[in-house]
Amino acid sequence: MVTLNRPDVYNALNEQMKLELNEVMKSLANDSEVRCVVIRGAGDKAFCSGQDLKEHSGKDSRRSLKQSLDTMYNPLIRKMRTMEKPIIGMINGVAAGAGMSIALACDMRIMADTARMIEVFIRIGLVPDSGSHWFLPRLVGLARAFEYAALGQDISAAEAERVGLVNKVVPAAELETATRELAERLAKAPTRAIGLIKRTLNKALSSDLETLLDYEAMIQDIASRSEDHREGVAAFLEKRPATYRGR
Repeated sequence: MVTLNRPDVYNALNEQMKLELNEVMKSLANDSEVRCVVIRGAGDKAFCSGQDLKEHSGKDSRRSLKQSLDTMYNPLIRKMRTMEKPIIGMINGVAAGAGMSIALACDMRIMADTARMIEVFIRIGLVPDSGSHWFLPRLVGLARAFEYAALGQDISAAEAERVGLVNKVVPAAELETATRELAERLAKAPTRAIGLIKRTLNKALSSDLETLLDYEAMIQDIASRSEDHREGVAAFLEKRPATYRGR
């Protein structure tokens, strides 16, 4: 589990935290023992409130914000989307700005009924970043994506579930249990195939049908040669539970 741990400032992101997030995502991607990743915020008030604005006070914000995106935020989002392991966002409190972008970059999201999301950038004259312009319209459509980005209103847990921003909303007291159960289910699954599914879905978002059909066939060939596939077939024929190893 990856914990965004600055609860005194709603888990706002400073340089050290962004550097550590990039390092830990690289490490998790390369660790064969890791089958599923969960990202959460420390405390019960926030998942992540986005960039720590105090960090850029008194600086050339045009230069420093772009530099931060180029060197920290964008590499983090790329690492999350290319990591061939499932990532669950456990949204325990407010997810705002880049914090919302990080939540949207997860493969699945479980949200406490007391939590909320905010594309807060417009409130300080900025535009969404860290991939939000890419994720939002694909999840909720262009019109609603524009609404959230241009108005910057709070998005309740109930609305987030209704429009498809999150997979599931649970009572706050049940969030950790529900997230752990999902993570355990994914970790026991054939994670090699799950990684290939993630890769193919990423490809599908920018492909026409003909291209995607060919790509699917290639990916299926890779999956069919995996140890997990052989184990799944053997378990089916032997009428026993499969034991997958992510290989």
